[in-house]
Amino acid sequence: MALLEALGRELPAAAALRRELHALPRVSGQEEPTLKRVLDALPEGAVEQVAGTGAVLRIGGAGPAVGMRGELDALPIAEQTGVPWASVNGAMHACGHDVHLAAVVALARAIAATGARDAHVHEARAADAHAGDTHASDAHAREAHAADVRARDVGAPAPLLVVLQPREETFPSGALDVVASGVLGRHRVQAMIGAHVQPVLAGGTIACAPGPVNASSDEFRVTVRGAEGHAAYPHLTRDPVLAMAQVIVAAQQLVSRVADPMVPTVVTFGTVNAGSTPNAVPGEAVARGTLRTMSRKWRERLHERFAQVVEDTARAYGCVAEVEILPGEPILVNDRALAVRAGERLREQGWTVDDELRSCGADDFARYGEVAPSLMMFVGVDTAAGLHSPGFLPDDDAVGAVAEALLAGYLAASPPGTGGRSAELGEAVSSHRGSGRVAGPFEG
Repeated sequence: MALLEALGRELPAAAALRRELHALPRVSGQEEPTLKRVLDALPEGAVEQVAGTGAVLRIGGAGPAVGMRGELDALPIAEQTGVPWASVNGAMHACGHDVHLAAVVALARAIAATGARDAHVHEARAADAHAGDTHASDAHAREAHAADVRARDVGAPAPLLVVLQPREETFPSGALDVVASGVLGRHRVQAMIGAHVQPVLAGGTIACAPGPVNASSDEFRVTVRGAEGHAAYPHLTRDPVLAMAQVIVAAQQLVSRVADPMVPTVVTFGTVNAGSTPNAVPGEAVARGTLRTMSRKWRERLHERFAQVVEDTARAYGCVAEVEILPGEPILVNDRALAVRAGERLREQGWTVDDELRSCGADDFARYGEVAPSLMMFVGVDTAAGLHSPGFLPDDDAVGAVAEALLAGYLAASPPGTGGRSAELGEAVSSHRGSGRVAGPFEG
């Protein structure tokens, strides 16, 4: 309750910060001004630069920390919301990162304020006790002080590591670089917590499902080469456009006739380019797109079968195909214990909890789950436009909703009375670091 009350006091300033960040977005790799503004808004703590244009800030004392991610970057989308604080620089926070950052700042400030208050109370009690016993020996006083410090450490909030991550919207991702830097290990991060606005959920609902919640995401580039010529003499050409059209249709059968119906799978062609004039058959057609799935084993086979279908289909039309696949983000798996505990906290806080939402969206937050138990929650917002749309604009109440979701995750990762770490979570960390991954129901 103390943290909730402290959080409530921070929300008006956080909403104002959200609008400020929204008005001046920066795209991936150019986040320095955003980083500086967020660091200025955060409480004092040890700051360490990471992943180029990102940073981490630690709040609290020694011991295992709970990590909390906020994404710094915006998308190269021209905003069309019409609000007075809309961006006018050709970039836009069309994925809610402005909301996430403001929520992280609000919660970090609440945690810092609560921890400082608790420390002051404990120190005052220790001083009163010492003053009341003028005959206590120095050794006894030192022991009493040490005991009070231990009590304070148990009752105070767990240390928080705020991870201000760049380049969530591009690949190679910022999360990949944060993990590679070793900063999470140096701060003994026992869990990573994140929350993302999600317009497919109604406002007042927070999804907190255990197991896989986002798919792996890989990009492909398909090049089909034929023989160019005059459009009036197609029999003298080998048309790569026709071959590419058949490739696109054939690849969809991987979902309907090759993939296990119980394993979510997506094959999407996002761009197709060929030719420069309407009266000529070009020599080459190029397409790009994405492959996604919830199964690690099927992910590997999907790559193989996709290449086979593309190459064989192009060959049937007298063309040659080249397939390049760029591996992207892994499957995002929520730690079961964290999800259950956070869900209980959210219900206590009055939220409707959805423990089933999963999608073939992807997030580089999945990288954190490869090194520590992690939890990504999805916060419902009532908006007419969807994510990555020029009209996407959650209202300011979303800042408080995301902050409360993060608070539930933070408390789930540092249960009261345990010094910030439960035996159950400790076992999960140990097992996780040993295996390098968390299994999910779609694996196999």
